[in-house]
Amino acid sequence: MAEGNGTTWALILGVSSGFGAACARELARSGVDIFGVHLDRSSTLPAAKQVQADIEALGHRAIFFNQNAANADKRGKVIQDMKSAMGTDGAVGVLVHSLAFGSLVPYFSTESEEEVTQPQMEMTLDVMAHSLVYWTQDLVREGLMRSGGRIFALTSSGSSRVWSNYGEVSAAKAALESHIRQIAYELAPRGIRANAIRAGVTDTPALRKIPGAQRLYDIATGRNPSGRPTTTEDVARAISLLCDPRADWITGNVINVDGGEEITV
Repeated sequence: MAEGNGTTWALILGVSSGFGAACARELARSGVDIFGVHLDRSSTLPAAKQVQADIEALGHRAIFFNQNAANADKRGKVIQDMKSAMGTDGAVGVLVHSLAFGSLVPYFSTESEEEVTQPQMEMTLDVMAHSLVYWTQDLVREGLMRSGGRIFALTSSGSSRVWSNYGEVSAAKAALESHIRQIAYELAPRGIRANAIRAGVTDTPALRKIPGAQRLYDIATGRNPSGRPTTTEDVARAISLLCDPRADWITGNVINVDGGEEITV
């Protein structure tokens, strides 16, 4: 993780559920404090508070921001609040991008369905892909991520496959993987590594919002040669493993964490 003698932090975008929550808990177990960004209303806020409590129970600090991670002004405020909390010696050693908010409608309408609009398409790409670039720029520009830093983005096989009503998210995942390659290329001289993590189909709140999610989950489970579906904990442990200094030469990749799901037909 980041060089220096100060406290190392992880910043998790999308911390309140799914992969983000699992990564926050696992990285806290590995010895880092956690900044988390999430966007929750009163009905889902208890989940975020539980993640925060779990991290604190492990003996680590958990500072969460209930803000829109894709809003430039909100991002700037969070970055400044992070700087104040860390002090001069702290650093963000790990950034995990696990934002899952986007449109799930077809490109072309039928009698009973709407078709995707330009604002919906742009919002989906901005939240689920482009925001990774902007957060990384701010962390590097402000000197919060240094040599040894790790950047992870959660992608899916939807980046190269088709599923009903998933077109906007597929486009976002493809863009996300492209962003990771460019980030890895440009930040390699600074000693910062970036990889996309392609998780197998996993039971998360985001998956359940996809039309036909149960069928998608059942198909993936049935074809997984390891005999079970991927869990959020599987992915979190892989990310924690890749934070080890011995993984320093791994960058610019799309890494499958799926028990072999991607290699089967």
